[in-house]
Amino acid sequence: MNLVLLTREDFISHDRVRISDRRMDHLVKVNRITQGDTLQCGLINHNMGVGTVTRLTASFVELSVTLEHEPPRKLPLSLIIALPRPKMLRRIITTATELGVGEIFLINSWRVEKSYWQTPWLADHHIREYMTKGLEQSKDTVLPKIHMKRFFSRFVNDELPSFLKNHLCLLAHPKGRQSLPTQVAENVILAVGPEGGFIDREVETFERIGFMCGTAGKRIMRVETAVPYLIASLFS
Repeated sequence: MNLVLLTREDFISHDRVRISDRRMDHLVKVNRITQGDTLQCGLINHNMGVGTVTRLTASFVELSVTLEHEPPRKLPLSLIIALPRPKMLRRIITTATELGVGEIFLINSWRVEKSYWQTPWLADHHIREYMTKGLEQSKDTVLPKIHMKRFFSRFVNDELPSFLKNHLCLLAHPKGRQSLPTQVAENVILAVGPEGGFIDREVETFERIGFMCGTAGKRIMRVETAVPYLIASLFS
């Protein structure tokens, strides 16, 4: 935990917070905090700064906080991902959050198992947990926007075109006929398919609305590997 991520409910006055959940456990057991220590803190979706440990008991820790700095900017990237397996989903969302992705669309695809949409791990509180871990790791406070789109054709044909203006639209596919660009300086919408990639009809649907289908190289990667690799290639 590189940042103590705070909520409004943590505040007991305008500049003092009290925490007693897993964050306290981590600070005590891993960081081994003592009274007087200074920690990096941030209010979720707001400013960042520092907190000084003013009280430490067996059941809670109190901090005096000063939050005067803006969080880091997000990448100019919207990420579209075919809904992966639940365990992989957790890792992908956390990693994308760490890397500064500001918007994620989880969509259906022919190769997405229907059962994936029924998993309890898609519940709002679980999704928030995955993002929170990414923010704590990367020292950020702003949660990505998450959209769930269960109908492929409705989303790609009817909704997605309104987002495309002034964006470089890329579709990562293992059978892409050209290489995806690197080190771009534009707003990007990047679509990543399920294991095995989008089927031909889905690729054609993306291409029809202006997406460039490309590959990241000869190696075929798992989605959880491809996502950070692609993001790093685009914005390194």
